[in-house]
Amino acid sequence: MLKIGNFENLLHLTNFMKKILLTVLSITVISSSLFAQEKELNTQKSHINTSKFRQLKQELPTPNKQHTASGAPGYEYTQQQVDYKMDIVLDDANKKLYGEEIITYHNNSKDVLDYLWVQLDQNVREAHSRNELIKGGGPDVLYRPSKFAGKFMGKPFDGGFKIEYIKDLAGNSIDYMINWTMMRINLPKPLASGESYQFKIKWWYNINDYTTSQGRSGYEPFPDGNRLYVIAQFFPRLAVYNNVEGWQNMQFWGRSEFALEFGNYEVNITTPKDHILNGTGVIQNPKDVFTKTQHKRYLNAKNEYNNPVFIVTPEEALASEKGFSKETKTWTLKAENVRDFAFASSRKFIWDAMAVQLNGKNTMAYSLYPNEGNPLWEEHSTRVVANTLKVYSEQTFDYPYPQATSVNAKQQGMEYPMICWNYGRPRNGKVSERVRKGMIGVITHEVGHNFFPMIVNSDERQWTWMDEGLNSFVEILAEYKYNPELFPMTKYPKNIVPYMKGDQSNISPIMSQGDNVHQFGSNAYAKPAAGLFILRQTIMGPELFDFAFKTYAKRWKFKHPTPADFFRTMEDASAMDLDWFWRGWFYTTGNNDIGIKDVKKYYVTDKPTEKAKAMAKRYGITASQLPPSLYLVSENSKNLSKKVKDNKPEDYKVLSNYIDANFTSEEKQQLKAPKYFYELTFEKPGDLVMPIIVEFEFEDGTKDRKQYPAQIWRLNDNEVTKVYPSNKAIKNITVDPDKQTADVDTSNNSWPKNKENNFDSFKKNQIKG
Repeated sequence: MLKIGNFENLLHLTNFMKKILLTVLSITVISSSLFAQEKELNTQKSHINTSKFRQLKQELPTPNKQHTASGAPGYEYTQQQVDYKMDIVLDDANKKLYGEEIITYHNNSKDVLDYLWVQLDQNVREAHSRNELIKGGGPDVLYRPSKFAGKFMGKPFDGGFKIEYIKDLAGNSIDYMINWTMMRINLPKPLASGESYQFKIKWWYNINDYTTSQGRSGYEPFPDGNRLYVIAQFFPRLAVYNNVEGWQNMQFWGRSEFALEFGNYEVNITTPKDHILNGTGVIQNPKDVFTKTQHKRYLNAKNEYNNPVFIVTPEEALASEKGFSKETKTWTLKAENVRDFAFASSRKFIWDAMAVQLNGKNTMAYSLYPNEGNPLWEEHSTRVVANTLKVYSEQTFDYPYPQATSVNAKQQGMEYPMICWNYGRPRNGKVSERVRKGMIGVITHEVGHNFFPMIVNSDERQWTWMDEGLNSFVEILAEYKYNPELFPMTKYPKNIVPYMKGDQSNISPIMSQGDNVHQFGSNAYAKPAAGLFILRQTIMGPELFDFAFKTYAKRWKFKHPTPADFFRTMEDASAMDLDWFWRGWFYTTGNNDIGIKDVKKYYVTDKPTEKAKAMAKRYGITASQLPPSLYLVSENSKNLSKKVKDNKPEDYKVLSNYIDANFTSEEKQQLKAPKYFYELTFEKPGDLVMPIIVEFEFEDGTKDRKQYPAQIWRLNDNEVTKVYPSNKAIKNITVDPDKQTADVDTSNNSWPKNKENNFDSFKKNQIKG
């Protein structure tokens, strides 16, 4: 606190600050605000820090040597490796899948393991699966006949794994226990750090018709008896053991997806001889599974960069689907450093291909689809795959795998390493814009999942948004690049507004386990994507955001990141404190609503205002003893000189003696501007803090725009005031004119509210009020 005896210090301070035209106004506003806060605190009880700008320390886990404070993997970071050798038989006649696998588990952790946990995802289709028991609610709006029959009539589908044996490589049986979708392998002796353990499992299951069961894999039946198989989650596979949670052995309830380890795969798949197949990895025996002509096309496609070429033509696919071969052939595929394996097989498949060059390295873009998918798929699918690989590589890291395949499957949208299933077919021979847009969008999204989470390997079972949300964000950029007219970016982030202003009892924070959220699509996909879009376009800017986002992707490719690793990396690589954003957007269900509460016009005078006099009194001096200063006063102030009222440059002549005595020559030259001063008061009925984007339209038709950072709300969460000096009279003021901040109520975003584009009409209301 400054004492009266230090008045010379006050003079020195204020003489230094008077170089800014609005000095005293700022002092009085700040001083009155501080004194008001001090008075309020003196009358209130003590409280904890509830500021929306407080650090996110309590919400985030403590950094350690595995997951560091910077968001990078630490020098003691470890993760397991699991390798698989499998022999698979697809029994098309009986709709069954048979498998034998040898699993090699590498314990790279520092821990000793007494048992291993294996995921049995097919068990959600057991005849008496628990996932139906947790679903509440009354009857569906409608039931298709197949669904009604399956749900209420006859025997339930006999799904789920049928485990024939689990043995070590010497043939000794291994003790195990199945808890629905999880199986515990009880090791004969503890597995020490650095050791490996091998065992084998033999199993089979009935393949489901996914068009009625709505599963992520199975078969699609056709009227002529043909089937199109998309096979995934088809083998017992190891759960993740990491240095954050230990075993990730949450049950699979059918929605939240998978946490998996990286490893190498060698897979032999026996199918009918007339089937065409592709899957995760690279086909090792193309000569054995293609005709000579098809094999030649398969090789030539590696040099086609501009347009897709056929490996299997539409005519060949039509001929093949008319016969049902009873002979078989075996496809051999290998994949390195992948977290999962899936494949698609059918005699109906057309196959086209195109090479994609990424920084001098080739990768293949493939599409497999039945004739029912044409002409839509022939025109777009492989081109969309190529575009997606290019855009995602630009935003993250170069796609590291040798191929990416898009498979047309009815009602599907699902991803696996190097392969995905996607919906979209012409209806009655016609392709509507909606169908085309949906097909391009789902291919972009599912191919994009190769990056999140197939490579940046987050835990989908726990944090769905880390793969779906991040992927949906980059998808926006890729779709725009493919067709900016069909996928304009102008709909973001306002697309999330209806969800965010909805019923709070039906909304969950993004930071919720995936099985426990309301409105899954908006929660896990759209809202995280919209938030990242706001970060990139409005808060951080593309340059800062892109570098930080790419840093996160590169740090955590082929590793297991957590939400904290993402949040910390984005800040570490950008020098921006974003804790306020993570807390509001990810940890709460709050929404953004910023509006204009009040606009006042001010004028210049050399007469001390009442606030200035009050400040002088607090320091024990008179107003005449205040240092030389200029003051801004509202139009109805008693201190207002009529000769200065219009704020014209020549009006400052009435202050000429004062100006000559107190302004430098350089400062005098600046007196031509500003002519006008406006006090803007912004209110924030919404819970979130956001930047204030303001567009000023002047009477001459020109415009100016200001963006006040979100930190403007740090000392007052309800309203803030800014003084805006201008050379021109303002006609209109608009907050967030381009809808960049997902503002849920734009009715308070403009001034004048009565749409009368003239200040005087508003001024009368202000004086009257």
